[in-house]
Amino acid sequence: MLTREFPPASIGGVAAHVDGLAGALARSGHDVVVFSVDNDGDLAAHAVTVDGVRVHRARTDLPWLPEDDEVLRTASANNQMAALVATIGDWRPDVVHAHDWHTAWTGDTLSALFDAPLVATFHSTERGRHGGHVPEGASSAINAVEAWLAYRSAAQVCCSRFMMRELLEGLDPTNVELVPNGVDPRVWEPTGSTAREPLVLAWGRVQYEKGFQVLAQAMALLRGRVSGIRCVIAGRGSYLPELQSQVDIEGVSDLVNLAGFVPDDELRSLLHRAGCVVIPSLYEPFGIVALEALAAEAPTVAARTGGLAEIIEGTDAALLFEPGNARQLATTIERVLTDRALARDMQTKGREVLRSRFSWDAIATATAAVYESVISDR
Repeated sequence: MLTREFPPASIGGVAAHVDGLAGALARSGHDVVVFSVDNDGDLAAHAVTVDGVRVHRARTDLPWLPEDDEVLRTASANNQMAALVATIGDWRPDVVHAHDWHTAWTGDTLSALFDAPLVATFHSTERGRHGGHVPEGASSAINAVEAWLAYRSAAQVCCSRFMMRELLEGLDPTNVELVPNGVDPRVWEPTGSTAREPLVLAWGRVQYEKGFQVLAQAMALLRGRVSGIRCVIAGRGSYLPELQSQVDIEGVSDLVNLAGFVPDDELRSLLHRAGCVVIPSLYEPFGIVALEALAAEAPTVAARTGGLAEIIEGTDAALLFEPGNARQLATTIERVLTDRALARDMQTKGREVLRSRFSWDAIATATAAVYESVISDR
C-alpha cells in the first residue's frame, strides 16, 4: 500500500483509511507492507511493524524544491518512495495499492517492477474539489495525473457512489469498485459517562471546501439562543488565515476557538464532551469524520453533500442541512443542543449504523475481493 500520509503523520481521512484497512487485512492473514513519506525527518526511517503491518517511510525533505509547487514535490517524493523498495530484500507483492494521485508514480513503477496489478483508491478528485471544473495550473496537472492513474490501474476503488459518479464523469476509469471507508469504534467510544456541554465541535483539514466558514456564520446567529454555547474548530490548512478573518468579521472570536492541530487524545476528549459535532463540508467524497463522530457517540449535524448524505440519509443517526446554508445550520445545531431526547436517539442509531455497515473487517474483506479479482484477471 502506498500513501502520502500514515499515522502518526495524519493530515486527513486518507491516513485513517489506510491505517484501518491495513490493520484489518493483516488480522485476516494477509502480508501487508505500507510505504509512506517522512516529510519532516521526525519519524524513524527504518521499517517498523505496527499491528502486524510493516511500515516504511521515505525521507523527502528536499529543500531546493519550491514549497509552492505541490506537483513537483509530490513527484520527487514518489521517486524517494520507489527507491526505498530496494531496501526491503527479496519481498515481492502480489498487488500494489496506491491511494490518491500522491502515490501514482510509485504505484505505476512498482506495478511494472514486480509485474503486479495496480489498484488505485480515489479518495477525492481535483475536479470535484473545484466544483466540477479544473482550473489552469497545478489543478490541471493534478487532474492529468489522476486520469493517468485511472488508466494505468487494473481497478479503481471509490468510497461512495458520489465518488464513483465523479470518477466516471471526469477520469474515464476502466473497472470501478465501491468500497466504503470504515472506523474502529473502540478507538473513539467514550470510556465512561461524560456530561455533554453546549460545545460545538468541528475538525479536519482547513480548506475552503470543508465549509468551516459556514459554521462561523452559524455561530453568529446562535449568540444568545443557546446559553453558554461555544465552538472549537480543530485542524490546520491553507484556508486558516481566511477562516480567522471570517470569524473576526462575524464578531464571534469570543465564541469560536480555532485550535489548530489537536492530538488524538485531546480530540477524543472534546468529542466526548461536545453537545454537537458539525461537519459543514461544501464538498465531501465520503466524510470519515462522520464515522468518527458517530463512534464517539457525539450528536452530529452534517451537510447534505456527497458521501456524507450517503452515510446518514435515512438512518436518523445524524441531522442534515443544506450545504452553505448558515441559517439552517444554526437552527439544526440549536435543535440538537436543546432536545436531549433527540440527541440520545441519534446516539443509539449511530451505533447501529456503524456495526452494520462500516466495520474495518467487512471493508478489508471487500478490498481483498478486489485484489483477488485483479490478480485472477492478470
